[in-house]
Parts: sequence; C-alpha cells; structure tokens
Amino acid sequence: MNRDGLNLMKERFGQDTLLALGTINSDYPAIRYVNAYYEDGAFFVITYALSNKMRQIAQNPNVSVCAEWFTATGKARSLGYFGREENRALAARLREVFASWIDNGHNNFEDENTIILKIELENAVLFSHGTKYEISFQVNPA
Repeated sequence: MNRDGLNLMKERFGQDTLLALGTINSDYPAIRYVNAYYEDGAFFVITYALSNKMRQIAQNPNVSVCAEWFTATGKARSLGYFGREENRALAARLREVFASWIDNGHNNFEDENTIILKIELENAVLFSHGTKYEISFQVNPA
C-alpha cells in the first residue's frame, strides 16, 4: 500500500472535486463530469437513480474516473436514497462538503430517486510534483 499516495488522495480529493466519470454505454464509453468527494478508498456522488449513468452502471459496474494528474478504475454502486437512515452520517458529510451548491434547486431530497453513488476504487495513478504514485485499493465485497 502506498501511504504517501493515499495521503495525497485525501488531501487532493477530500473535498468537493470535479471528476470525469466514465461508464460503458453499449460499445462506447460514456463520460460526464460529476461533483465527488473522496473518503477511505471511494468517491461519493449525489445523483439521480434513473439517470443514464445509473442505467449504465446497473448493466456494468466497472467505471473509470479522472481529474487533473489522476486516473483510476473501480466499481460503482448505489447506496440508495440520500435520506435513508443508513446514509444519515454520510449524507451529513456530503451536505457539508457540497454546501456551496447542494441546495441550489438541482437536487430534490424529497424524491427517493435522489441517491448516493459510491465508486470503490481498485487502482489509481496520481502524479504530484514529478512523482508518480501507483495505488492499489483493497476492494470490499458488496
């Protein structure tokens, strides 16, 4: 395990971060930007359960993410409704992290299709000041 790389992950992505998220749409990749937050080997995203990205993830949970000087692969899955009891602590952190935009009208937290997407990272490459960090994550079974 690369401790320096993991520390950089937390430092760089442990806040509101714009990531490109790639899913598989039939024969081609589908890529879009998402606001994400990193914690303990995973990125978390607030999204809509009926979106194209979630339909694609239901068909194939393998995803890629990238940001400036960073790329990673992992498995994505829905944690369910943002407001469910099991998501309470995580939802509170996401409300804090995404405070600058979370209540701008884009999200409907009364709608049970407003969910938390978890992207569990498997492998990542992160560059910082000329150093390349290759990071392998322990993947937890769903």
